Amino acid sequence: MSEPAVQAAVTTTMDNPRKKARKDFVKRFKKNKAALVSFYVILFLVLVSIVITIFHKGFGIIITPHDPGAGGVNLMARFEGPSAEHWLGADHMGRDIFSRLLDGMILTLGIGFVSVIMGALIGVPMGIVSGYYGGRLDSFIMRIVDILLAFPGILLALAIVSILGGSLVNVTIAVAIYSVPGFARIVRGSTLAVKKLEYIDAIRALGARDSRIIFKHILPNIMSPIIVNATLYIATAILTAAGLSFLGLGAQPPTPEWGAMLNDGRSFMRDAGHITLFPGIAILVVVLAFNIFGDGLRDALDPKTKN
Repeated sequence: MSEPAVQAAVTTTMDNPRKKARKDFVKRFKKNKAALVSFYVILFLVLVSIVITIFHKGFGIIITPHDPGAGGVNLMARFEGPSAEHWLGADHMGRDIFSRLLDGMILTLGIGFVSVIMGALIGVPMGIVSGYYGGRLDSFIMRIVDILLAFPGILLALAIVSILGGSLVNVTIAVAIYSVPGFARIVRGSTLAVKKLEYIDAIRALGARDSRIIFKHILPNIMSPIIVNATLYIATAILTAAGLSFLGLGAQPPTPEWGAMLNDGRSFMRDAGHITLFPGIAILVVVLAFNIFGDGLRDALDPKTKN
C-alpha cells in the first residue's frame, strides 16, 4: 500500500473520533464556568484593545473619556481621586487613569502575545528536532535549554534587557527568550511520545520524508500541550514585562503601559494610592484570567480527566 493510501486510511479512521473529541472538548470546557468567564474576559479585552488601537492610533479619533497622552495633562486635577469626571482618578500629571489604562491595554496584551509567539517559533522547532532525531543533536539542544533554565526567569529577562537597553521591543525579546526553554522541553516530550506510534512507523517505512512526518503527522498531534502552555505563558509574560517596566527597564514615560504606570505612582502611594491601585488591579485581572483559562483548557484537553 502506498503512502497516500495509508494516510487516507488513517485520516478516514481518525476523522470521526476527532470530531467527537472536539465536541467533547467544547462540552467539557463549557462545564468549567470559571474558565468560560475568563475566556469572555480575555476576548472582551482583546476586542476593546483592537478597537481603541484602530480608531485612536489609526484614525486619530479619541474614543477614551479623556486624552491619555500629553494632551490629557491637567495640573489642576493632579492626584484627584475617583469621581464623575475621572472614573478611576487622575495621576500626578492630572491625566485620566481610566483612559490611560484603556490606551495601554494593547501594549500590555501585545507584549504577552507577541513574546509568547516569538518564543514558540523558536522553542517548538527546537523541541521537535530534539525529540525526533535524538542522539547528539538532542543532547546539544537540551544542554542549551538547561543553561537557560539555570537562570530564574525574571533574572534572565532582567539580564537581557540590561544588555539590550530598556524599551518595549527589548522587553518583548527578553520575555520571548525566557519562554523558549519551556516550549522546547514540553514539545520534546510530546514528540518522543507521538513518534513511537505505529502509524508513524508505517509511514516512515513507506519512504515518507522527515519533514512530511514532522509537519503532517507529529505537529498536529502535539498542538494541545503547545496551546495550553502558550496560554499560561502569556500570563507569565505579561507579569514579567510589567515587572521590568516597573523597574524602569521597559516602557518609558509617558507610555501608558501598565507596569510603567505602577512605576509612575509608586512615589505617591501613601497620599494617592489610587494611581498604583487600579493599574495593579488591571494586571491582576488579566493575569488571573489567562491562568484560569489555561487551566480550563488543560482540564478539557486532558483525556485522563474524562468522566
